[in-house]
Amino acid sequence: MQWEVVIGLENHVQLTTNSKIFSGSSIQFGAEPNTQASPVDLALPGVLPVMNRGAVERAIRFGLAVDAKIAPESVFARKNYFYPDLPKGYQISQFADPVVIGGQLTFGFEKDGQFQTKTVNLTRAHLEEDAGKSLHEDYAGMTGIDLNRAGTPLLEIVSEPEMRSAAEAVAYAKALHTLVVWLGVCDGNMQEGSFRCDVNVSVRPVGTTELGTRCEIKNLNSFRFMEEAIAYEVRRQIDLIEDGGKVQQATRLWDPDKKETRSMRTKEDAQDYRYFPDPDLPPLLISDEWVARIKADMPELPAAMRARFANDYGLPEYDSLFLTSSKQMAAYFEAVVAKTGKEQAKTAANWLMGDVASTLNRENVDIADSPVEASQLALMIKRIADGTISTKSAKEVFAGMWEAKSNDENIADVVIKEKDLVTISDSGALEKIVDDVLAANAKSVEQYRAGKEAAINALIGQAMKASKGKANPAELTELLKKKLAG
Repeated sequence: MQWEVVIGLENHVQLTTNSKIFSGSSIQFGAEPNTQASPVDLALPGVLPVMNRGAVERAIRFGLAVDAKIAPESVFARKNYFYPDLPKGYQISQFADPVVIGGQLTFGFEKDGQFQTKTVNLTRAHLEEDAGKSLHEDYAGMTGIDLNRAGTPLLEIVSEPEMRSAAEAVAYAKALHTLVVWLGVCDGNMQEGSFRCDVNVSVRPVGTTELGTRCEIKNLNSFRFMEEAIAYEVRRQIDLIEDGGKVQQATRLWDPDKKETRSMRTKEDAQDYRYFPDPDLPPLLISDEWVARIKADMPELPAAMRARFANDYGLPEYDSLFLTSSKQMAAYFEAVVAKTGKEQAKTAANWLMGDVASTLNRENVDIADSPVEASQLALMIKRIADGTISTKSAKEVFAGMWEAKSNDENIADVVIKEKDLVTISDSGALEKIVDDVLAANAKSVEQYRAGKEAAINALIGQAMKASKGKANPAELTELLKKKLAG
């Protein structure tokens, strides 16, 4: 039987406020346990929550970015469940009336070797408080409770179950991560729990429309873990059904050491939480004027920037998606193009997607911290364009600039001179190289003259090798053709 995978995501985004959602306590990461929990966070008798205006504004900002409806009135509810790190015995969240309704997110991914784009609809995004944290290490077999996180403001973003593979789900999560960081509503630090992913996975026979029984994999804090967890869970569910069993709705955890999901608890439904409006919090009212003020302060969004890159620079969709993968990457690209001119935009994009990206990944460095500044890369690209160096030599120049970690805007010229990489354009020197290559490669010469035009590529390669990559490729090719025609 052929199976179709159905995936929906719930992302918990920690908002970049200075204090908690209903108290003035700090949300700074790394404080000593239980030093950032106020009487409100501890749910001591007689305390009352007060809404953090900054959290609401960040939710509105996100809603505008995904073209969602901002609810003029939304309601906070009590989600009742009992867990050691939940001091109230309930979580203040939103249920029937969320602050953000609908919306959509477009992202790119590769399928069967082809680049594709997809738009996933969002169900909602609602504000809520985080719980505390259970600590199991270094407590002599006991569990400690740290309530520093209790009350931390979260925006939970829920997608429709419209993704059909782990690759799609990861691409969606990465695009969402990019967007919330771009907007400044979240710092995106997954190691610190600022961006967490819950993945709902089910399978169904291909051609059917009824959803299968889903399992939720909780608190995935890396894109690699997400991909591995989905792949495992899909296999587990298919094997279970094909062996005659049934998938039970449950919450599961990913064990990165054993590379498997394991059951955490039977999955609850909404009625199990006994939601009811929180009597301590009035309805949240958002005026059109408030939304308009926030909209006026919105930055250029990734989608709009991608369209501009395509229109202004003639870049393909793939290039534009890569260059808007972060605000810092987009700013770096535009800084390079500002120095080189629009005619070199595609070359700049190629370098950023190629050598720059691979070096950043290898060295685990963000583009904002690259030792090769945008103006330095721009000068190197200019030297390729004016024929000072070949594209092959430019790779050596870039590596030299990276190692130099210099603030000198002319470091490209310094490296070119130090490594003697200036392209050979002297006609006499080029002619000698070509004559030697033609004499040593009689078979390729014969094939070219017999009509096999591709044979010239081997001759060009040999000539470039003889010149140690320093020959001007255009002049070299022209001279070769002239000699072969003679």
